[in-house]
Amino acid sequence: MAMGRFTRGWLTFINHTLNHVTLGMARRGIPPFSFVRTVGRRSGRTFETPLILARVPGGFVAELTYGDEVNWYRNLIAAGGGTVGWKRREIAVEAPEPMATDAGLRAFGPPAEWVLRLLGRHEFRLLREATPPAGA
Repeated sequence: MAMGRFTRGWLTFINHTLNHVTLGMARRGIPPFSFVRTVGRRSGRTFETPLILARVPGGFVAELTYGDEVNWYRNLIAAGGGTVGWKRREIAVEAPEPMATDAGLRAFGPPAEWVLRLLGRHEFRLLREATPPAGA
């Protein structure tokens, strides 16, 4: 899905305003915010992006509000995983997997599920907790 000029502009605005506030809240474990830490595909720099995730057995569900071309998502795919900051804990996750819309909506539960339905959200990804290496 190609990102339009308006969407890119909106993402730039959000990145320079709200993201700083919500990232601070996520780091302090203030619900409903969490964050994903990734390594840049080209730069090799570490990035933290605030998200609202739903906790499910064995991982987390992310709703792709801005589609699958956002940097945090592309970085997770390229690296094969990253780290989720959730309630003041850091949890290693694997690369995202597609998730059925109904299952993704249910993961958020009411009232978030209702809001996501009203907004017509349909792109969800499962971030599975990474399995520790044998002997770790």
